[in-house]
Order: sequence, then structure tokens, then C-alpha cells
Amino acid sequence: MKYVTIGEAAARWNIPESTIRYYEKKGLLPFIERDEAGRRLFSERQLALFEIILCLKNTQMPIGDIKQYMDWVAQGDDTVDLRLEMMKKHKQAVQAHIDSMTESLAGIDVKIDRYMNQINQREEERK
Repeated sequence: MKYVTIGEAAARWNIPESTIRYYEKKGLLPFIERDEAGRRLFSERQLALFEIILCLKNTQMPIGDIKQYMDWVAQGDDTVDLRLEMMKKHKQAVQAHIDSMTESLAGIDVKIDRYMNQINQREEERK
């Protein structure tokens, strides 16, 4: 099995190694293996799990909820129903946030259009 180091994993996602260490300290990385010198090693499975953690964090899921999710992953297939329900609820929250941001973006576009019109009008008056 091929493993990557913490530095390689950090470079893969362009995040600091300290972020990975923090997530491990918070219990989000229960499957991390170490070499004989104690260095963290990541298998492809662990990298895939870490990618899910980053996805959930990037969509504003709280660390405590991510921890719960990872605990369920560690418990195995008996928790699939719980994980599915969590993902469905999180998706709804993310979609609501996207909808809110889209509305706000429309308001920003109105302001940009207004300012562009004012600038264009001012330039026309100077001619």
C-alpha cells in the first residue's frame, strides 16, 4: 500500500500541516497510521476521508458535527442511516446558505450597475 506524508497531504490540498495536526487532535482523523519514527502516514483511504472532512469544513459544518460523522464512519456500516441523514440535513443547510448568498449577490449587482451608470453618466457630461 502506498502512503504519503503529512507534508505531501498538506501540499495536495494547499493547507498547512498544522491544520491536519489540529484535525487529528480534534479526533477527526481516527485512522491515521504512523511509521516507526512516529510520523503520520496517509493511505488512499485516509486521504479520501480527509477530503470529505475538508468538504464538510468548507461548507461550514461545525467541527463537532464532523467529529460525530467520523465517529460513525469508524463504527462501520451500522451507521450508514445516521450518516445519510446527517448529509441530507447538511445539504439543506448548504443550499439555504447558497440561496441567501445568491440573493445578496443580486443586491450587490444592483449597486454595481448603479455605480457604473453614474460613472458613465458623469463621463458623458464631461464630454
